[in-house]
Amino acid sequence: MTQAHLDKFGRPIVVVTGIGIVTSLGQGKEDNWRRLTAGESGIHTITRFPIEGMRTTIAGTVDFLFDGRVAAPNLSEKLATLAAEEAIAESGIGTPGEFPGPLFAAVPPVELEWPERQQLADAVGHYPIVYRDLLGAAASGQFRPWHERFLFGSVADRLADKFGTQGQPISLSTACASGGTAIQLGVEAIRRGETEVALSLGTDGSVHPEALIRFSLLSALTTANDKPEEAARPFAKNREGFVMAEGAAAFVLESYAHAVARGAKILGVLEGCGEMADNFHRTRSSPDGRPIIGCMKNALADAGVTPDDVDYINAHGTSTPENDRMEYVGLKGVFSEEKLAATPISSNKSMIGHTLTAAGAIEAAVSLLTIQNGRIPPTINYNIPDPAIPLDVVPNVARDAQVRRVISNSFGFGGQNVCLVLAAEPA
Repeated sequence: MTQAHLDKFGRPIVVVTGIGIVTSLGQGKEDNWRRLTAGESGIHTITRFPIEGMRTTIAGTVDFLFDGRVAAPNLSEKLATLAAEEAIAESGIGTPGEFPGPLFAAVPPVELEWPERQQLADAVGHYPIVYRDLLGAAASGQFRPWHERFLFGSVADRLADKFGTQGQPISLSTACASGGTAIQLGVEAIRRGETEVALSLGTDGSVHPEALIRFSLLSALTTANDKPEEAARPFAKNREGFVMAEGAAAFVLESYAHAVARGAKILGVLEGCGEMADNFHRTRSSPDGRPIIGCMKNALADAGVTPDDVDYINAHGTSTPENDRMEYVGLKGVFSEEKLAATPISSNKSMIGHTLTAAGAIEAAVSLLTIQNGRIPPTINYNIPDPAIPLDVVPNVARDAQVRRVISNSFGFGGQNVCLVLAAEPA
């Protein structure tokens, strides 16, 4: 490893050599990029389960992989598998079933879903049911596959077996920042010299009735069901909630020296990662924006760059009244007024919805595609500007621009904030 392979702090430069994406817009980078830059929406009326009586009946579900309902861990695993296959194939690393590094997997929190609970109740055979009856049915052994499937670590364990990743797979959940956290863990492992290669991914296939109802009870979801493709309206004055969605993105991360030595094509650099916890509230951000500001400043400092070095901001941009306002408050605390006015910022969630656990990974992937292609995906449905949030949101139509450095924000419930700094290959 030479000086050219180290960053300004003397750490190994971490590069990306493979990217894979699946969202409601389609499978693969090519399809997703084409439709994102065309301003197309993947949000639609839910057909997977009955929606009568629901306040929100739309989502960005991935419906083209299975005929009918599958449990969330199964769909999450399938989405992650497809994304990882694409990323590993592009990187050309390892051999089938033998990936030369560890797995860091952002996976959604799981629990038995209603159809499985109903079957458990039916196995008891009488009503009313008390808790020990359910324990008895569970202890019969006939539901053992469920017990294994609904363990939090089961998705990453199966992915590790399939791809032959090294060591113990890491499963993590930091709410809507999870995808960013998975990438950060991979970056930090390579910087520490623990590995030359890592597979980092975020996946979420958990749009089901209970999840929808819970977010609805928090008043977090949009109820603009009539025109699903127009329901996600980040930064617009008429925004009124986010749209749940599904998807996955995966990255092959390598030390720069390792990638150069094997002649790999470099797709971008993970220059910096920043995080800052916010213990203000279970779902709301601290009103002064300090943890969001600190998160972005930490990422820029970790990359050794300044706000003036940023060409584009991939927003968290959920389309909820408070989140978008707080992201603007945070940005004002990091960027000068002139720089913020001149820097484009857009939200992929306007088209694919909020993929929750996967969002940070998918948006990091789109950020790298933005750098590669010199094109910024738009924020669609931006028809009524919010004078309280005067940002250049790349409204409705993609924009050609030279982009060398992006920050990608992910702010999760419970105050879990992650910001990534992504850049083009070193000169």
